[in-house]
Amino acid sequence: MKLLPFLLLLITPAFAQWKMLPVNTAASFRAVSAANGKVIWIGGSGGTFLRSTDGGDTWQTGTVKGAETCDFRDVQAIDAQTAVFMSAGPAEQGQARIYRTTNGGQSWTLCYQTQQAGVFFDGLSFWNVRQGIAFSDPVAGRYVLIRTDDGGQTWQPIPPSQSPAVHPGEAAFAASGSSIVVQGSQNVWIGSGGVGGGRVFRSTDSGRSWAVSETGIPADSSKGVFGLHFFTAKDGIAVGGDHKNVTTPGPNLALTHDGGKTWSPMQPATPAGLKEAAWRLPNGHWLLVGPSGTSLSANEGKTWQSLDQEPFHALVCTGNTCWAVGAKGRVARRTF
Repeated sequence: MKLLPFLLLLITPAFAQWKMLPVNTAASFRAVSAANGKVIWIGGSGGTFLRSTDGGDTWQTGTVKGAETCDFRDVQAIDAQTAVFMSAGPAEQGQARIYRTTNGGQSWTLCYQTQQAGVFFDGLSFWNVRQGIAFSDPVAGRYVLIRTDDGGQTWQPIPPSQSPAVHPGEAAFAASGSSIVVQGSQNVWIGSGGVGGGRVFRSTDSGRSWAVSETGIPADSSKGVFGLHFFTAKDGIAVGGDHKNVTTPGPNLALTHDGGKTWSPMQPATPAGLKEAAWRLPNGHWLLVGPSGTSLSANEGKTWQSLDQEPFHALVCTGNTCWAVGAKGRVARRTF
């Protein structure tokens, strides 16, 4: 009996729960980015933004003036003062926008907006503090791509002839800020869903040319690849499922070890259902989140441990500490 308290001390950290953080808003969050272990930016519905400079202990909560009808589905944290926010939604309704702040959210600049019919931004990602890329659902059968070389201050379109062509009904899900990811100085990947989706598009020249591969993750109007994470130029994870049936069992995970040229469907992660974001921790463990709950693998996806059924949409980690966000003001932190 004397050993029991000691054993509990050893076991408890491995099963530590998500700690819900007070953010003083009920906005829905699908975007989170960390500049480092202290500076985290979060984007949400109603033009809402959050900023923490102490690792999530306290939060600045605000609304971007003029963006009250926008839903920020992706964000790139640059530093404690600078961040770039992307609004998802129909361009025809004024939703296709990119904002930037350089003073910690005190004021914002509308850096990009288009009213081109069919544009609906799905995600953005930055290779470094200056160079980034964003993409929209297809127009005329091709994804719409724009690039920045000055930290998001200005954006230039990539010619449609250089954008990847998609199947009829194929698009992307603006669900977790991870439908587009970058690595190194020029690698970029896009995950697709919808009819004919379940694929990953890849570029090794900053989006100027593309190839595409099947992942084996089923796709239809509500299914497909929702999130990607690459931890080397060769090794990556694709996760997905069905956003209309978030707890329904089925294939929700695929891996690549050749930069996305080929994908291998893996044993579905548990708890079963939709996964929207993935991360590889420094100890080699893999972490997945989604509306169906949190999953952890200690053996590169061969088997999975169901940690909880907390519903989250997006995830970011620095070191062994992670932040996850979801609907109704859900912001949480967990150290593994």
